[in-house]
Amino acid sequence: MDRLSFCTPFVPHNEYCGRNLPQYSFRAVCARSSRRKLPSHHEPVRFRSRGWRDGDADDDWGDSTEEENLTQLPYSPQRYPEETMLQRSKEFYTLMNQRRSVRFISPEPVPREVIDNVIHTAGTAPSGAHTEPWTFIVVSDPDIKHQIRLIVEEEEEMNYRQRMGEKWVQDLAKLRTNWIKEYLDVAPYLILIFKQTYGILPNGKKKTHYYNEISVSISCGILLAALQNAGLVTVTSTPLNCGPKLRLLLKRPANEKLLMLLPVGYPASDATVPDLKRKHLDDILVHV
Repeated sequence: MDRLSFCTPFVPHNEYCGRNLPQYSFRAVCARSSRRKLPSHHEPVRFRSRGWRDGDADDDWGDSTEEENLTQLPYSPQRYPEETMLQRSKEFYTLMNQRRSVRFISPEPVPREVIDNVIHTAGTAPSGAHTEPWTFIVVSDPDIKHQIRLIVEEEEEMNYRQRMGEKWVQDLAKLRTNWIKEYLDVAPYLILIFKQTYGILPNGKKKTHYYNEISVSISCGILLAALQNAGLVTVTSTPLNCGPKLRLLLKRPANEKLLMLLPVGYPASDATVPDLKRKHLDDILVHV
């Protein structure tokens, strides 16, 4: 994930761990940058400030410098003829257009190696400063799956009855969803994706994980594509208010927060999905 590194972000000073840094306006930043010689593509950028922190005391954080001078390698991926590119792009769209959120999942076993491979694929996602701030927990133990279901259903019932509001519940009614999540027991695997809000260096200090939620969200998108490519189904689930209890159940450290829960398996023989239509290309694409 790239960012214009010569621009100072316009954020409140308290997001810089209490440093009273000047809050530059966009116009001021652009004016300053226009008078400045910008670094070349291969020139490392140096900063006087220690930069963004996540609100913790400075003493808790460490600087990781062991990868300051990464070796640059030649990169020459396979290039396809235009006709092949067009065919491959159409075939991939056709495959992904068959992807649906499926709540009726078969208990039929799925090879564990397939799950390992799709998660390995999700781990190829880009991330802020290459911090790779994701942890994928794969649950196949029936007892743990049932405990997860109990936690999720308890919170989801409260969500539907109290937290979500009448309009939200009405919008979901056409999809026939409720707080009963039978698939959490039935699916052969549950994949819980945690974002690492910060890393831990070998000396025990904290390592900043920039854009951790965006990075992990991109990884989840690749994971969904990999599952579809393998012929498996899931339904994206973001259980409201379940994260802390599930983190404790799965014995995850304090720097990890639940982002998404995916039940994974083959579709049940009697599975159904709502008759939904996707937006036309003209409704989502703007050429400039």
